[in-house]
Amino acid sequence: MNRIDKLFQQGKKNLLSVYYTAGYPEINDSLPIIKALDKFGADMIEIGMPFSDPIADGPVIQDSSSKAIKNGMNLKLLFEQLKDMRKETDLPVLLMGYINPILNMGMDSFIENCSLCGIDGCILPDLPPSEYLDKYKAKFEQAGLKNVLLITPQNSEERIRKIDKISEGFIYVVSSYSTTGSGKGFRKEQISYFDRIAKMNLETPLMTGFGISNKEDLELTGKFTSGGIVGSSFIRSLDGSGTIDERVKRFMEVFR
Repeated sequence: MNRIDKLFQQGKKNLLSVYYTAGYPEINDSLPIIKALDKFGADMIEIGMPFSDPIADGPVIQDSSSKAIKNGMNLKLLFEQLKDMRKETDLPVLLMGYINPILNMGMDSFIENCSLCGIDGCILPDLPPSEYLDKYKAKFEQAGLKNVLLITPQNSEERIRKIDKISEGFIYVVSSYSTTGSGKGFRKEQISYFDRIAKMNLETPLMTGFGISNKEDLELTGKFTSGGIVGSSFIRSLDGSGTIDERVKRFMEVFR
């Protein structure tokens, strides 16, 4: 069984998925960060694939992506770094990013490398669901990969229910129609949106992303979804002092 499915079958609340950019802060930090997140209590890991024009991301993730590229990170190197990942963790691990670098590598090669490394799923916001269903769904399923889809406050109930019917793993509930890392806490209209989604009783598990930076935020999202996805605040923590273990431990103590 896919590790993402296993995680949600446990019924645990306030799940914490942590996003970081591959190749940041340093080129060889990807695997040490995975090991530290496993050690200090993350439930799921999302690895960002650096891209030169990450339009949906805020300044923190954009900057980390730019620095990772300058460090020399690319998809081929990332897969080389992750080839022994499953010796270090059994947590669900997803790759998140934009479709262009994947198409440059070739979708077949990308899927094969994901399978070889033990990647459990992908989050590709600029891959239209219709294109995924027509071109790639069968290949993803053959490799045991989940393709996680997103919903936003602007989506109609009809659209959300369509996403629910074709979703795999979980649905990424974008908390606001803005870039990542913007704002602190959740506004009244966002909480109303979470409540609206929860009352739809969707079949697919839900995880909330954008705007989560502390335990209070995580517990609030846990009232409506299975948990939260943290990115920008974690990347900021990686700029701190100490070893990777020390930086990750300090960050996780805010949530755990």
